[in-house]
Amino acid sequence: MIVMKFGGTSVEDAPAITRVASIVAGRRAQKPVVVVSAMGGVTDVLVAMARGAAGTALPASLKSLEGLAERHYAASGQLKVAAQVNPQLQSLFASLEVVLRGIAALGELSPRTMDNVMAYGEICSSTLVTAAFNALGIASELVDSRECLITDSAFTRAAPDFAATNERMPAKLLPLIARNSVPVMGGFIASNAGGITSTLGRGGSDFSASIVGAALSADCIEIWTDVQGVMTTDPRLCPNARKIDEMSFAEASELAYFGAKVLHPSTVIPAVEKNIPVYVLDSRHPEGQGTCIRARAPRCQTTFRAIAAKKNVTIVSMKTTRKPMAFTCLKGLFEVFERYSLSADLVSTSEASISIALDSAAVLSPLVQDLKQFGDVEVETGKAIVCLVSEEIRYKVGVAASVFGTLAAANVNIHMISQGASEINIGVVIEESDLPQAVKHLHARFFEQPQTRSAAAMGGDSK
Repeated sequence: MIVMKFGGTSVEDAPAITRVASIVAGRRAQKPVVVVSAMGGVTDVLVAMARGAAGTALPASLKSLEGLAERHYAASGQLKVAAQVNPQLQSLFASLEVVLRGIAALGELSPRTMDNVMAYGEICSSTLVTAAFNALGIASELVDSRECLITDSAFTRAAPDFAATNERMPAKLLPLIARNSVPVMGGFIASNAGGITSTLGRGGSDFSASIVGAALSADCIEIWTDVQGVMTTDPRLCPNARKIDEMSFAEASELAYFGAKVLHPSTVIPAVEKNIPVYVLDSRHPEGQGTCIRARAPRCQTTFRAIAAKKNVTIVSMKTTRKPMAFTCLKGLFEVFERYSLSADLVSTSEASISIALDSAAVLSPLVQDLKQFGDVEVETGKAIVCLVSEEIRYKVGVAASVFGTLAAANVNIHMISQGASEINIGVVIEESDLPQAVKHLHARFFEQPQTRSAAAMGGDSK
């Protein structure tokens, strides 16, 4: 049994859905379960519609709704399933209009209501894909993810209830698989214990697929997207980036956390627990081998496995009057971060100061006011994180010096340095304007130059 997740670009229109059907047909012998995202760009439109309705832009939101409906109807027509699926789609869009009008009447948009709105994208796409599969000769059944993926009530960023999910998922899906039907589910969406719609957060369809795979003890999880696999770095920053054939769960997790867009940061967690390999594949070139992510990967032929880059980073620095920085001060500081549901990307501490790199989307003004109780606070915006990842750097000496020397040669100033507790990454904070040249120079140094230095010169392997 395998779980196949198809992202928004893989189901963005009728030709894309037809390609997906062909890919799934080729996996029938492996008993696939299919998880689909909303059509490409639809979730962004839904979020804008909901916010517009909560403000003064209900007419514009309703106009956007008409556009979404027409897009889905156009796809159903081209797939020749309009007669079967359009009545369901019409009902869904009518229901969404009622929700939008309700938001406008209240002038309020709660996280719970936002989840309700965002769920329509996956519900519509999974409904359409199921109909298309059946029309193309793939016996399929639509499964509402909200009936078997259970979460807490932290709407827009819900956490899975694995005990409840692992009980419901097999009960719902295994009978369908047993009769050679392909279950089709919407990713990203779930419900709490009371049956209220929740979501796993933006990009959570990958996480959904991993949760499904773990609950069913699948043989593998396939993440189908619009790139050939996980790359050595972002090709938009460095055209010389190349595909990685294999990497470890730990490396993939670090890359996703520090900005790699191919995978959701939580994707590998359920897979790790069941030791299920995850493949990242290209739905536009299904003949490719993609990238395999597994518990243990072959040794790198280069110093690092990959370079991740994250833009829109802010540094919050605090200098305390308490010297040295007491444990109680650090405890209070991180309690503030917990109160705002913020996680630090990088942390650097000294005797009487601490600097923390955060996503700039964070609401900083009230955070800074709360932090001032511990000392003087300084905020620096317009930064970026560059993170170099490999499980093998823990066994080598001189690697960090090589990284810093390469950045110095590129005339890139470093604001923060952090080597993760996992000992598999080296992260630095730099000016966002320096990011392209930093990544290009690091990639050229560690991935494009022949690795001719002796093992001793690079520190060798300490084992």
